[in-house]
Amino acid sequence: MASEALINQLNEILKHEWTGVAQYSQASFIIEGVWREVYADKFLGDAKESFGHAQLVGEKISALGGVPVATRNEIKQSKNLVEVLEFSRDFEAKAVEMYTQAIELAEPQRSLVVFLEDILKEEQEGVDEYTKLLRDTPASHSSMSGEPVRKSG
Repeated sequence: MASEALINQLNEILKHEWTGVAQYSQASFIIEGVWREVYADKFLGDAKESFGHAQLVGEKISALGGVPVATRNEIKQSKNLVEVLEFSRDFEAKAVEMYTQAIELAEPQRSLVVFLEDILKEEQEGVDEYTKLLRDTPASHSSMSGEPVRKSG
């Protein structure tokens, strides 16, 4: 039987994942302008990832004898793309923190630790991706290969 502290932490994670479903979906709905083509699908994909994590965590809470929450936290929204990317990076970073805490509570239940580490890995990849998206690297100063862009003329 899992500790009450672990089940409570998993329920906090579940609330966070439900928030991700709403926040990323909302971002995909309201993003406008030239970047809509790129980011609407990205945000929708992240909403689906949060939903997948919510499913996994909710099932695990039930398996451990707890009752999964059906609530979420307040979402952050903006029509400013940079703000949305910052919200997203911060959201993913909070998830990393929450899963790390759950792993500490899950020790020494190795299979539960591995279960949580698998999700933690995806959350860290999200932090890394949003961190890179927020980097201000003008296209005119660099290329994808790292070599300077040479202007023909």
